[in-house]
Amino acid sequence: MGKKWLVITLAGVIWVSPVLGSGMPLLQGPLSSSVVEAASSSVTKLGEEIITSGAVLMKYQYKSGSQTTLADVIRVDLNNKNVKLDVMTGKNSQFTARQSTGGMAKEYGAVAAINGDFFNTGAQGAPMGGQVADGVLMSTPSQLKGMYAFLVTKDGKPMVDEYTFEGSIKAENGSTFPLSGMNKSAYKPEGGTSNYSHLHAAYIYTSAWKALERPTNSSTTPTEVMVTNGIITEISSMAGISSSIPEGSFILRTHGKAAEFVKNNLSVGQRLTANYSLVSKQNGAKVNPDTLQMMIGGHTVLVNGGKAASYSRDVSSIGGTRARTAVGYSKDNRYVYLVTAQKNSSSAGMSLSQLQQFMVSIGVWKGLNLDGGGSTTMVNRPLAEQDTQLTFQTEYGTAQRSIVNALGVFSTAPKGSLKGIKVSGDTMLLIGQSGKYELKGYDTYYNPVDMNSVNPVWKSSNGNLKTSGGSVTAVKPGTSTLTAVSGSATATLKVQVLGSDDISQLRAGTPAAPLKAGTSVSVPVTAVLKNGNTVDVPDSALKWEMIGFQGKVSNGQLTVSSVNSNAKVGYAIARYDGFSTVVVLSTAAESTWEDFEAVNYPINFTTNVSGVKGSTVITKGSGTQGNSNVLQLNYDMNGGLGEKMYAYAQFNGTTGKTVPAAATSMSLDVEGDNSLNWLRAEFKDKNGKTAYVDLAKIIDWTGWKKLNVDLSPYNMAFPAQLKRVYVVNVEEGQDERALTGTVSFDNIRFTMPSLSSDAGLPTGTALMTIGQKSMMVNGTKVATDAAPLLKGGTTYVPIKFVLDAFGGQATWNKDAQRVTVLRGGKLMELTVGEKELVLNGKKMTTTVSPMITGGRTLVPLRLVSEQLGLTVKWDKNTKTVTIQS
Repeated sequence: MGKKWLVITLAGVIWVSPVLGSGMPLLQGPLSSSVVEAASSSVTKLGEEIITSGAVLMKYQYKSGSQTTLADVIRVDLNNKNVKLDVMTGKNSQFTARQSTGGMAKEYGAVAAINGDFFNTGAQGAPMGGQVADGVLMSTPSQLKGMYAFLVTKDGKPMVDEYTFEGSIKAENGSTFPLSGMNKSAYKPEGGTSNYSHLHAAYIYTSAWKALERPTNSSTTPTEVMVTNGIITEISSMAGISSSIPEGSFILRTHGKAAEFVKNNLSVGQRLTANYSLVSKQNGAKVNPDTLQMMIGGHTVLVNGGKAASYSRDVSSIGGTRARTAVGYSKDNRYVYLVTAQKNSSSAGMSLSQLQQFMVSIGVWKGLNLDGGGSTTMVNRPLAEQDTQLTFQTEYGTAQRSIVNALGVFSTAPKGSLKGIKVSGDTMLLIGQSGKYELKGYDTYYNPVDMNSVNPVWKSSNGNLKTSGGSVTAVKPGTSTLTAVSGSATATLKVQVLGSDDISQLRAGTPAAPLKAGTSVSVPVTAVLKNGNTVDVPDSALKWEMIGFQGKVSNGQLTVSSVNSNAKVGYAIARYDGFSTVVVLSTAAESTWEDFEAVNYPINFTTNVSGVKGSTVITKGSGTQGNSNVLQLNYDMNGGLGEKMYAYAQFNGTTGKTVPAAATSMSLDVEGDNSLNWLRAEFKDKNGKTAYVDLAKIIDWTGWKKLNVDLSPYNMAFPAQLKRVYVVNVEEGQDERALTGTVSFDNIRFTMPSLSSDAGLPTGTALMTIGQKSMMVNGTKVATDAAPLLKGGTTYVPIKFVLDAFGGQATWNKDAQRVTVLRGGKLMELTVGEKELVLNGKKMTTTVSPMITGGRTLVPLRLVSEQLGLTVKWDKNTKTVTIQS
């Protein structure tokens, strides 16, 4: 478990009010009783898998009324000597050096882990509770009411209790002074006479505290004493020691009366000793930290005696339905349960009372709440794998929040003999895609075995997969069983090949590009599955068709080599198993709306909360934008805690700046600050309707990134005004996001088809009459080789003649029985006999479908025309259809 230090610390994310701008007091208020949910609830076990000898991952579904939540539980058997629990601390076993749960699991060698204690996200990064790791005290409990801790003694007994800290230092002359704690951030104590944790106090900081300031914003000027091997080696009066703390040493940081004690009793070269213990608040018993294997702090007790417990402190700051993390143990002290509740696109999260119900239902006798919300994370090592992986998506997707500590599961088993083998690799492939598969093994303790020297033979149960040597390629949609054979041993894996029935949309990451020779743009294609998940579609799975130009797609890059004569619009069509999406190329394509090089209107900072401060400035960019001007938005939301806060960059006063024509999409370059805040834009359309457009649900990056935004779902009427771009920090989970930061913007662009791909399309009126092989186009009679047909109340026409009149083109694929229609920025594909169409990559269900009659393919007129932007009117008396553009 890394280096051993004398340390004690607490961690947490709880609503706090500032101590001289950065302290950490918690909300005060009466203790809340646990609330029994009115709706009936049920818990269903979905399955389990072995992680290592003594540790099992169990998956559950929790239902309460219409709410469905997925929960994941790691059960650790304390009677099994091949597994242990321990606390992992940041990077390199140091506070103030945060790291994700997965990062800590990798660094420390854990086979599974959950996030740990609460901590002040605005401070340096130390836990709020006590911590013992690998038998070493690393942090002491803060003076806060009702904050419980979980621990395991060195003889394997789990406990949940509320602890305080008692300690003192003793000078060589026999004088003593109380110790207030070890390795603590500044916070507001509860139940004492001071609002400042470090006022008149003495704290120990060890080499487990990485930062040079111990801590920031402690409100008073310190005197610090360096102690090495029990001997004072340096005293810095009324100033901090500027060097880091060597291993085996500690710094005594003192303030006020404690600093006076140092001045009157300590000198360089003298001995200084420290004595301390943890004390149970429940029974007053003292606990020697040396008797503990591990300890981690948390928040309120949740379960006691196998029943939901009254909350031990106010929980208003951690309320709501969120992702949750908790820990508890069984009545017989044998099992420890590491509990998480998911909140993501597949799961609703839990309230604290629901978490209590769930914990009781799975056998928890006593347990407490750990940090939750955006911190909730679980990682586990799948059977036979070497590394851990994210067990489920966090509230931020695959992003893991950097935290101060985590609770890890470690295998202590010796090397065993080979017990079993498994196939590891892709369980989902696209047609034409090659999968990567390995044969992996695990030993009698369910730990991985090196199988690199084994070369299995691969076989597929059907024709959906093609195997050749060590290569496996998807051929057609469906599910196959892939079998690996090595001697007499076999292992199997179910592999699904995705087809059109599994997909709801095929999306081009770059919807528009310039139509000119030499154009080279990235064209990533993503498949949106019917279950809401997304899959990146590799080049090998796509078939590209170029219309209006010559070019190719290689390694996800579209290159235009030449443009056909007289072509004003080009189309790069990507197809996958009957699905299509299009990149529209035009002479205008994306129009740059603002690049901030010559701004002649005001851009101001505004906000909705008076306590929120900030500024906007046009300045030289950095990194990839170093040679251009950018709009920089600076914000400080510390003055608005507890409210939904906005930091706006407002264009042209309250008027906004005009987007002149119908825009289907926008793009912009944004330099992120990894604040995890929300990024939006506000438009006002020509009818006065306001549209709030999500630019990024989470700012989870630093450096420059291009954002592509589909505007079609917002149904704006143009011309419209872009009024402002802004950062949002909502109330729920506010403590998990940065309150200060800077984001920058550059190259705001809009794709406006009427100014590009739709430019020059013919307008006018056409009339078609049922049964007549002719049509009137702007008063001129035009002969057709097929007449419109009325069937079942729907008019069917040969689409070619409509497109001849109003612009566009249609092609017929006899083998696929598919009609492809192109007009302006629209790509539509319909299949004979199928009541579905694909429009610019999105599948739509219809009530009618194309039909073949007399050797000609006819399409439903109103359905197709209106999707292409044409207006259709029907006169039942004359059986005449009027089409207008």
